[in-house]
Amino acid sequence: MTAVSELTSQVSVAAACQALAVPRSSFYRSHQVSSPKVDHPSPPARSPRALSEEEQSVVRETLNNPRFRDQAPREVYATLLDEERYLCSWRTMYRILEQNQEVRERRDQLRHPKCAKPELVATAPNQLWSWDITKLLGPTKGSYYQLYVIIDVFSRYVPGWLLADCESAALAEKLVRETCLKQGILPDQLTLHADRGSSMKSKPLAMLLADLGVAKTHSRPRVSNDNPYSESQFKTMMNRPGFPGFLRFVGGRQGLGQTVF
Repeated sequence: MTAVSELTSQVSVAAACQALAVPRSSFYRSHQVSSPKVDHPSPPARSPRALSEEEQSVVRETLNNPRFRDQAPREVYATLLDEERYLCSWRTMYRILEQNQEVRERRDQLRHPKCAKPELVATAPNQLWSWDITKLLGPTKGSYYQLYVIIDVFSRYVPGWLLADCESAALAEKLVRETCLKQGILPDQLTLHADRGSSMKSKPLAMLLADLGVAKTHSRPRVSNDNPYSESQFKTMMNRPGFPGFLRFVGGRQGLGQTVF
């Protein structure tokens, strides 16, 4: 390999390897092994066609001025060409904007902070209840009954439930009053959460909760998963094998029902 290296000072590497019957790959491999390794290679040389800092500043000012700040770099590039003015390619415009973190809406806009999702937390029983109403099949086709269920979020215990042939604020008020009385709820002890149904937001129920000292919360408008505890409980019940065949109801005279298995 030393002879090939000495000969390359006079002829090309290909001619020297051919004259000495040495494969060029072997020559290049030995040359790479013998050459010292550079821990910190020098940065690539700057292209002579690269824009200077002054030219880049002109491109940024052009893209961000009121005339072009609503347009994409491709549109700005085409508009400038129509005016017989060339600054750089549209891709270079994107690179200059990206270097200055401006590849976005370049107008000053009000950015709302991300709001944390409200979450109901219970650390003991009878601190937080969740309730909802679902439909259950009746004994005949097309007949349904309304099942009112209150669950304790902490223990998933059902402190109260009611079966009726209709949904009404009066029945909801009766269920909440009797359940609070049975559980011995004290003022400022309990929070009752529900969705935004008509019975949940009714005035009689709101006045009852105010008299009992029970705080009430509701799901956010147009958010279907803000009452997950009751929805999950209903889904578990309705996904049991054999539902609804194993559980049907026969209505009573006062709207209450009797379970029939």
